[in-house]
Amino acid sequence: MGKPQPSVEQSTAGVGPWAGEWPTGEQYDPELLERGDSRNVVDRYRYWRMEAIVADLDARRHPFHVAIENWQHDLNIGSIVRTANAFLASAVHIVGRRRWNRRGAMVTDRYQHVTHHATIDELVAWARGEQLPLVAVDNVPGSVHVEDFALPERCVLLFGQEGPGLTPEALAAADAVVDIPQFGSTRSINASAAAAIVMHEWIRTHALGRAGSDARRSAPLGFRGSSERREGITCPRSY
Repeated sequence: MGKPQPSVEQSTAGVGPWAGEWPTGEQYDPELLERGDSRNVVDRYRYWRMEAIVADLDARRHPFHVAIENWQHDLNIGSIVRTANAFLASAVHIVGRRRWNRRGAMVTDRYQHVTHHATIDELVAWARGEQLPLVAVDNVPGSVHVEDFALPERCVLLFGQEGPGLTPEALAAADAVVDIPQFGSTRSINASAAAAIVMHEWIRTHALGRAGSDARRSAPLGFRGSSERREGITCPRSY
């Protein structure tokens, strides 16, 4: 029998055993201090126990959530979970099938809260109970370019699957619908890429404070806009 292969997280570049006197604090993992830490974590969390990392993240998570429909076992979900972790989303909500491909998450699902809703109605009921508006991302008549829309600080960013986009039920439940302008020949961009763009727009607006100038045209929540598109711009349908 061959030697077991290391996990994805253990295969990443890391740091060796702690040199010198060990630091004190419950957050530190004695095994990692002794053997080194090869996990895919930022330097702040080197040698920390996984539970301590999650607790620290929980203390400062951003108030936006990410939801994605999963009716066809979409391979983009893992990448979306990884991006949600990078941008410190409150949680990721999988709608539809419970099982999803975790390979793209690169083990970040250990640090990112991921919950499941069997149907859109379940997601909507949860969001309404938390008083979180649903902001759908899809290129449909009446959608608003995301850079022209004032993303709420507390919200759920709702994404569809690669190809079909959001279901009619999801679009009907949304409080607003935004899209991403494109300039090339392709009709669509990857669903995980679209999720990253919109999540970063939230970060740019609420975490970095670089958006929201008087020159920015902000559509109010619930505004579906018009079906017009700027000249020379096409928008993706596949997210």
